[in-house]
Amino acid sequence: MQLDTRLNLKLTQKLVMTPQLQQAIKLLQLSKLELIQSIHQELVENPVLEEELLEPSFEEQTLNADKDRVAGEKHGKKEEDFDWKNYLRGSMDSGYSAYEPYSDQDDAPSYENTLSRKTTLADHLIWQLGLSTEDSTMRRIGEFIIGNLDSDGYLRVSLEEIMKMTESSAEDVQGALTLVQNFDPAGVAARDLNECLLIQAGQLVSDSSLVETLIKDYLPLLQKKDLAGISRKLGIPLQDVALAASVIENFEPKPGRSFGGEDPVYIIPDIYVVRDGDSFVVLLNDEGLPRLKISSFYRRMLQNKKEMNDSTSEYVENKFKSALWLIRSIEQRQKTIYRTMESILKFQRAFFEKGPTYLKPMVLRDVAEDIEMHESTVSRVTTNKYVHTPHGIFELKYFFCSGISSNTGDMSSVSVQEEIRKIIMEEEQGRPLSDQKIVEILNKRGISIARRTVAKYRTEQKIHSTTERRRSSR
Repeated sequence: MQLDTRLNLKLTQKLVMTPQLQQAIKLLQLSKLELIQSIHQELVENPVLEEELLEPSFEEQTLNADKDRVAGEKHGKKEEDFDWKNYLRGSMDSGYSAYEPYSDQDDAPSYENTLSRKTTLADHLIWQLGLSTEDSTMRRIGEFIIGNLDSDGYLRVSLEEIMKMTESSAEDVQGALTLVQNFDPAGVAARDLNECLLIQAGQLVSDSSLVETLIKDYLPLLQKKDLAGISRKLGIPLQDVALAASVIENFEPKPGRSFGGEDPVYIIPDIYVVRDGDSFVVLLNDEGLPRLKISSFYRRMLQNKKEMNDSTSEYVENKFKSALWLIRSIEQRQKTIYRTMESILKFQRAFFEKGPTYLKPMVLRDVAEDIEMHESTVSRVTTNKYVHTPHGIFELKYFFCSGISSNTGDMSSVSVQEEIRKIIMEEEQGRPLSDQKIVEILNKRGISIARRTVAKYRTEQKIHSTTERRRSSR
């Protein structure tokens, strides 16, 4: 076989994801908060970028101050220094003095020292542990147990794992667990629901024999509210069973819930759709979004490249291109969101006028073809973006849903769910409708739907079954 070296030329076309294109795609799918964080990070890393402040410049402030001074002199007012502090102090009754905790600003505590945070479940239990025992072994095992509790207050590791990790005996581990289980809130450090309820029964109920029996042996029947069946099996009056069941209903199945867990997340809409007479107006929410510009200092440096060495010139030029691309990417992102919302408004106008019941079936392809963009782009735009409408705040993904056939045309699944919810809300007290009966009612209204679909939509809306609704109405 003969080997030789030759030069071949080949012309091909392929899509290359440049770093700038990757950045533009990333910015498109970020939420507003994530976008603001990304911009602030870029402001730190790129010296060419600057935030455009809307406050008046120093020259404008000086000019305004001169105008005010001249206007004051025309009206016979002269600028003078006046000790308002001593004036107010002298006008007060004798013996009064203003409270000044820190006469010297250097004595004031730092901002971080004035902050406070919410007490967590672990903090609350560690505090109790420190007051309950002085035994170092018990404290060490107890801290390990507290550190392995989930947000609901349940212990999610086995005793064998605790023994292995703390290198302790079974007796010490059980003693530490019993100690922690006696802490507030009642039921904490339980390993399952039964143990959690039994701990609360032992701590909160004086005569807990019947309550403990129901928890140990009849919890499934208790969850179904089959009190008559429990009464027959135990051979005791139904009234006693009902009284014990009412006690258990007041127990907390998630002891750690009272400590709140994570802080609530507040949604700031990216877009506002406002009614203006007979039409709707789309407004982008730019509040809090930094306005970027190119630094005039570095712009002048680029104009005088000859005065810089090659490495400095290359660095400034690369940062300049990166800053310019970021500004254009943000502008393109805002334009794409605006066009997408306008298209959604065009397809779902009935929703904005009348409410969720009139939501129409729509897929990403409909909007993509309307704004002449790819479906993946629309998908990125509608991810983690929220719109404020006359009917509440919704994620943009909410407006894309499947359809169900009806006499008046295809209906969205959201509209059908709303119809099911209204039917159940209007049902007669004590006589709940079955899923099959709901199917028949919907068929009379021209909506063709299967029973299992009704059950699915009912479950998604967290509506109980017919049997559970009947028992809860008793």
